[in-house]
Amino acid sequence: MSEKRELICIGCPMGCALEVTLEGKKVVDVKGNTCIKGVAYAEKECTNPTRIVTSTVEVEEGELAVVSVKTERDIPKEKISECMEYLKGVRVKAPISIGDIIIKDIASTGINIVATKGVRCKGKN
Repeated sequence: MSEKRELICIGCPMGCALEVTLEGKKVVDVKGNTCIKGVAYAEKECTNPTRIVTSTVEVEEGELAVVSVKTERDIPKEKISECMEYLKGVRVKAPISIGDIIIKDIASTGINIVATKGVRCKGKN
C-alpha cells in the first residue's frame, strides 16, 4: 500500500510544493520539484530526517552570560530532544573561540556541539 506526503522543499530558494509517494519506507515518486534538489530533499526527509540544532550554553567568568552553539552537522530528528535536554545543564568557562568543541558526541550521534561565537574572559580586552 502506498502513502502520499506533502512537503515544501527547502533544497533551494524556490520552495516547491512536493508530493511524495512512499511504498513502505521507500520513496517511489516525487512530483512538483523544479530541480533535482527536490528529489534528494524528499528522499532524505521521508526516510532519514535530520536537523542542525542551535542553542546556547551558560558561560562562567565570561563577558557574556551565554554562548551560542550548534551541531557540526545534521543529527537525526529523533535525537533533538535528547540533545536539547543535555544542553540545559552545560556550563563552559571563558575564554571561548568560534569553533571550540563544547560537547563531543552529543546524544551518541558522533557529532560535536561547537561554539558559534567567541566569548572573552570578564575584564579582559
